Amino acid sequence: MEKILIGKIVSASGLKGEVKAYNYAQSVERFGKVRRLILEKDGEDRTFEIDKVRYQNGMAVVKLKGVDDRGRAEALRESMVYITGEDLEELPEGLYYVKDMIGLKVVDTGSYGEIGTVKDVLQNTSQDVYVVKTPRGREIMIPAVGEFVKDIDIEKGVLTVSLIPGFGTDEEEK
Repeated sequence: MEKILIGKIVSASGLKGEVKAYNYAQSVERFGKVRRLILEKDGEDRTFEIDKVRYQNGMAVVKLKGVDDRGRAEALRESMVYITGEDLEELPEGLYYVKDMIGLKVVDTGSYGEIGTVKDVLQNTSQDVYVVKTPRGREIMIPAVGEFVKDIDIEKGVLTVSLIPGFGTDEEEK
């Protein structure tokens, strides 16, 4: 079963067993679109059905079935929150989950050829940035904009880019 990290329990909320979850997903509303969560703490997974969800200051406040008092909710503090791959929403054409981008081979349409593999996608900038690890272990950053990104083929595992000189590829060091 594929688990996708979407948040972390940061505290109990109130006296009736609600927990506050910090959101790692693109939208905090993700918590309200699933029926169950997998909480992982100390290497142990526990699955909970969701009773209800509300939102407060950018956090999800979740009532889990079977967690009926503050003590049980407090015991879940610091748990990592996951959903299963089958709970992921279908994305519109041209949008991809970060988990699907990691590991793509990055190939330049010009003289650089194969550059490396996608190691991470930074999303806290004005546009996404692909972090690419080169064969020599260096990291280069490629903005996810049409000027540089020409094609993404998840099925073939290839991200095709068109780079200009100065991106710091291994080819430039030769």
